[in-house]
Amino acid sequence: MTRKISKILIANRGEIACRIIRSCKDLKIKTVALYSSADEYARHKDMADEAHYIGPAPAIQSYLNIQTIIDIAKKTGADAVHPGYGFLSENTDFAQKLADHDIIFIGPKAHSIDAMGDKAKAKALMEKAGVPLVPGYHGDDQSPDILLKHARTIGFPVLLKAAAGGGGKGMRLVESEHDFNDALDAAKREAQSSFGDDVMLVEKYVINPRHIEIQVFGDTHGNIIHLNERDCSLQRRHQKVIEEAPAFGMSADLRARMGGAAIKAAQAVDYVGAGTVEFLLDERGDFYFMEMNTRLQVEHPVTEMITGLDLVEWQIRVAQGEKLPLKQSDIGIDGHAIEARLYAEDPHENFMPQAGTIHHFVPPNKARIDSALRPVASWRGDRSEQISVFYDPMMAKIIAHGENRRDAIAGLLTALDECEILGIKTNRDFLRACLKHDDFQAEKISTKFIDSHLEELLSPQTPPLSETSLLLTAALAVHAKNQKQAATTSLSTRDPLSPWNSVLSWRMNQIAGRTLMINDKKITLKPHDEGVMITLDKTDYSCDVVYEIRGLLTATIDGKNHIFSGLVGDNSIDLFIEGDHVRMDYKNPLAHKSGGHAHNDNALTAPMPAKITGIFVKEKDSVKMGDKLMIVEAMKMEHTIRAPKDGVIKTILAQTGAQVDEGTQLIEMQG
Repeated sequence: MTRKISKILIANRGEIACRIIRSCKDLKIKTVALYSSADEYARHKDMADEAHYIGPAPAIQSYLNIQTIIDIAKKTGADAVHPGYGFLSENTDFAQKLADHDIIFIGPKAHSIDAMGDKAKAKALMEKAGVPLVPGYHGDDQSPDILLKHARTIGFPVLLKAAAGGGGKGMRLVESEHDFNDALDAAKREAQSSFGDDVMLVEKYVINPRHIEIQVFGDTHGNIIHLNERDCSLQRRHQKVIEEAPAFGMSADLRARMGGAAIKAAQAVDYVGAGTVEFLLDERGDFYFMEMNTRLQVEHPVTEMITGLDLVEWQIRVAQGEKLPLKQSDIGIDGHAIEARLYAEDPHENFMPQAGTIHHFVPPNKARIDSALRPVASWRGDRSEQISVFYDPMMAKIIAHGENRRDAIAGLLTALDECEILGIKTNRDFLRACLKHDDFQAEKISTKFIDSHLEELLSPQTPPLSETSLLLTAALAVHAKNQKQAATTSLSTRDPLSPWNSVLSWRMNQIAGRTLMINDKKITLKPHDEGVMITLDKTDYSCDVVYEIRGLLTATIDGKNHIFSGLVGDNSIDLFIEGDHVRMDYKNPLAHKSGGHAHNDNALTAPMPAKITGIFVKEKDSVKMGDKLMIVEAMKMEHTIRAPKDGVIKTILAQTGAQVDEGTQLIEMQG
C-alpha cells in the first residue's frame, strides 16, 4: 500500500536536519523544522519551509518531548516524521505513538526497534537466526556479583555495554578484575543518564579487531538488500572518528558472507528502512555480530559516495510504501570514500568537548561537507556561530571521494587543510595526524589504532615554514589589511586623488614606512617597486602580496610563492598556510592591554559548562593528588574532577544536579 508524503516534520536538529531538508527539496516535499531556545538562529530552522519552537535547550524538554512533537506534527499537517539519528530515532514508544496518530515514522516498525534496542534480546534473536556472536553474558540477573562472575568465566579483558545503548555511551573496557566495580558503576551511571536504563551486557573483548558495518535497506514488500560495508575502526571511547567505504582488504567472499549475515539479522526483526548491522572482524577473518542500529548512521555519506545513492530519499520512498529502487545485483562500488568527524574538542586535554563562539569558519572548497554551521568569514564580517553545551559537539562531517583509498585520503587531507577555524578548539589537526600516519596509510589499523598511537598523534606539528618566512608572511598579512582598508577609504572619499587618501602610504619628503612588532621581532615595511621591502634582523626581503578568492592571499617572498589566509587582530595574527594554523603575537599599539590572573591550584573550576552528576568528598576530607572529587557531565560525556595535589577540602561550592558555567569554582582546597 502506497501513501504519498507531502510534508515531513524533522524531529532533530543540526547537520542531519539540514541533510534531510536538502533531500526533501529534491523530492518537492515540504519540511517542518523544530528548534529549541539554543537553536533560535540555527541553520536548519532557516532552511525549512516552516519552523516551530519545541522548548528549552535541554533535550529532555525539547527534542525528546514526544507529545509536543506529535502535537506540532498534527497542527502543521505533517503526514510523516523523520527522526534523523540520536534523540528519538530508536525510541519504540515514539514510533508506536506516531503510528497510533496515523503519522508515518520514517524508519523501521516499532517492534523492530524494540527487538534490536534491547541488546540482550537482540543477541538471543541473532543466535537463533544463525548470526555469529561474541561470547558474553546477556542475562536478566544484573547483580554486580553475577556480572563479575560471568566476566571471570569469559576472561578479561571484557567489555561492559549498556543493553539499551549505542554510540559508545554506557560502555567501558575492563582490563582486570581489580577495575571491574568502578567501571561497572561508571557505565551504569552513564547508561542511566543517556538512555534511562542501566541494564548491562558483559562481552569478551576481541583483541585488535576491525569494526565493520553493513548498510542494509528493507521495504514493506519483504525485500532486503545490503549496500556494501564501511570500515569504522578508527574510534576513541567507542566513538567513531574516521570512517571509510569500502573496507580495505575485503574479499568478494567475505563481503558476501558479512552482507548475508546482515540481511539475516534484518529479516529476523522484519526490518523496513535504513539500518546498520555492526560486526567485529578479527585478525583471522572471523566476524561477530555486535549490534544493529535501527536508523540512519552518521557515516552514511561514504556509502552514498561509492554507490551514487541518496539514502534519505530511499528512506522516504520506502516509508511511502514503494519498493526498493534497486536489487542486490544492481549495487556496485565506485571508487573509495572517507569521512572525518570534525569535533569541537581539545585533543590535548583528553578530548574535552568545547562550547562557545566560532568567530571564523571557512569550510573546504571542493569536498562534501555536511554541517549545520554557516561559513563565518572574518573578512566579510559574518555573524558568528555557536557550539552549545546542550548537544553533541560535532561541527561537521567532511567527506572525500577518489578512485582508490590513496586518492580519497589525499582528498580528505586537502579538505582538512582548507578548513579555517578560530574561536574554539577542534580535532582538525588530530584528524590530519591520523590520516598521515604510516600505519593508517598502510592499512594497519584496528579499533585500538588511536590508543596505540595516541602520543604520536598528539605530538606537536612541525611549522610549515621557517620562522623567518612566517614572520614575513605575518607582516604581509598586516600590510594587506592596511592596503584593503586604505582602498576602501579612498573609494568612499570625494577626492580619491588626494595624497591623504593614497593606498601607497604616501609621506611628504620621506620614504613611507611602517614598523611592526611580531613575536617580539622588529619588522619594517617600505614600498618597493610594485611590492614592499621588508627588513628583518638587518636583512632586506623583496615581497609582494595580492588578493585571491575566498579571502586567500598569494605572497611572493624573494621569488617563492605562498598561498595563505591571514587574520589580523589587536593582539595576534592568525595564519592559515599550507594546511597549518600558526598564531603570532602582534603588538598593536592601538590595542587595549588586559591584566592576567594568577594561577590558584586551590580553586577547582568547571572545565566547561556542565552538570554536576556526582560528588565524592565532604568538607574537611583529606585527599591525595589524583583522588576523584567530582563528576561533571557535558555534551553526553562524563568528566572526572581530580585533586591536583595533596590537601584538605575546605569548601564545596556546587551541588549534585546543578548546571554550572565554564570557570565556575566547584571546590576550594587548602594545603
